[in-house]
Amino acid sequence: MLRQGSVLAGAAILALCVAAPFGPAFAAEPPSSAADPAMIDAMERDLGLTEQQARTRLANEQRAAATESELSSSLGESYAGSWLNADASRLLVATTDKAETAAIEARGAQPVVVGRSLTQLTGVKDQLDAAGAKSGAAAWFIDVTANTVAVVAPTQAAGEALADAAGVDRNAVAVRVSGESPKPYIDIIGGSAYYIGSSRCSVGFSVTRGATPGFVTAGHCGRVGSTTTNPSGSFQGSSFPGNDYGWVAAPGNTVRPWVRGSGGATVIVRGSTQASVGASICRSGSTTGWRCGTIQQHNATVRYPQGTVTGLTRTSACAQPGDSGGSFISGNQAQGVTSGGSGNCSVGGTTYHQPVNEILSAYGLSLTVG
Repeated sequence: MLRQGSVLAGAAILALCVAAPFGPAFAAEPPSSAADPAMIDAMERDLGLTEQQARTRLANEQRAAATESELSSSLGESYAGSWLNADASRLLVATTDKAETAAIEARGAQPVVVGRSLTQLTGVKDQLDAAGAKSGAAAWFIDVTANTVAVVAPTQAAGEALADAAGVDRNAVAVRVSGESPKPYIDIIGGSAYYIGSSRCSVGFSVTRGATPGFVTAGHCGRVGSTTTNPSGSFQGSSFPGNDYGWVAAPGNTVRPWVRGSGGATVIVRGSTQASVGASICRSGSTTGWRCGTIQQHNATVRYPQGTVTGLTRTSACAQPGDSGGSFISGNQAQGVTSGGSGNCSVGGTTYHQPVNEILSAYGLSLTVG
């Protein structure tokens, strides 16, 4: 369990401007019938939801993603992040400008006035990125719900040392003392999915580059030129550490817009719109199969034993060695490929994924969608 440090307390949220029920953009509607049954089953299992609750949540999350995209653009420099409440019935949008609350309410979201913009928080995190390669911290990320940058470290002193080395505003940083020790999910024992020599990883998403079929996966699974089997191919691009992404060209194989879901069923990929903090998310991997959780933070930095990786998304979906590179999907929208994390699917844990849109952009790839 993570606990909040007391020395580097986060800045307080100054005012919660709306306490009334959520607005029309998030009004209750009949649950969507288009949700994939495998995803519904997994959400029932992992999130403790009924079928109706799962369908309603997915519908709310889809609307929230569109609203978040619009407001993050229209609010400009005052935008300070957004997140869903526990049951995804309300989207909260933070701003540093109290005058923007009416515009947020007009989109059916709940405004929260805070002291720091997302740009300011990103600046603090960038300073931590520059100083964190040799620190004792395990991870750091922007926590939009607390309007701070959280540092996960084995001791309070280790977290504070990173803040001091980075020279950041101490009031903008909150230390969370935890035994978390992220590592890439790579397993040399072997199994299903695809192999790189004697090592095993998991396919992320089907892609094409021009007429060449292939798939995206984690960069730590292989270097440029590494060959794969089942499917056969070779790494055309790989970045790790710094990033954790790669892509494998697999000529002669057929790309499909599918992710393996619960019980061997498939989930159709429709696009790659980034889901909101607080949204449900499921991942598929060759070790633990189909597992679900929620998005906790975007743009997290993780310090693995091999080096620091930036720009990851932190989730509560569990994973284990061999799941590396596997798919993260929210609703029918591709989110990213499994990088690493802490814990396992017996005791629970934290898992990080590399956002898929960054991989597509880095290598000029097209996501295969249905």
